Amino acid sequence: MSLHKEISFELEISNISRLRADCMPRVMPQASGSVQEQQKVYMAALIEKLNDLFGSETSEQDQLRYVNGTILGKVAGSETLQQQAANNSKEQFANSPNLKIELQNAIIDSLDAHNAMSTKALNSPIVIHGLLDILLNHSGLYERLRQSNPPMLGG
Repeated sequence: MSLHKEISFELEISNISRLRADCMPRVMPQASGSVQEQQKVYMAALIEKLNDLFGSETSEQDQLRYVNGTILGKVAGSETLQQQAANNSKEQFANSPNLKIELQNAIIDSLDAHNAMSTKALNSPIVIHGLLDILLNHSGLYERLRQSNPPMLGG
């Protein structure tokens, strides 16, 4: 892997970790359970909210990635919203008309990007081959599948 690809990959891992941390509430309710238990409760509540919004047509993983990865990343990249967040309380920020506009822009950009990438992948054996290479050699698909389904004895 080239240095550029290694740096990009490390930045992506860092961004995913940061997004997961950003997803957690800033102030956890006082509970007798461990932080891990509190995170499970928080994630269950978040998933329930996402299911209420999107229904069962999409998986919980897809919903989480869409909202906490794609949409959050695009909205958080707005310089207008960054400036407003820096200069206002959370309540004032939540009432910003720019917030809804930037969210809608993020949804449209996401749709366009996903459609373009999916169309290109479906129409190009080269892209399919490249995606397989990334999944197998960089994203850990094989290892993840092995972890989720250990080999059967005698098989």
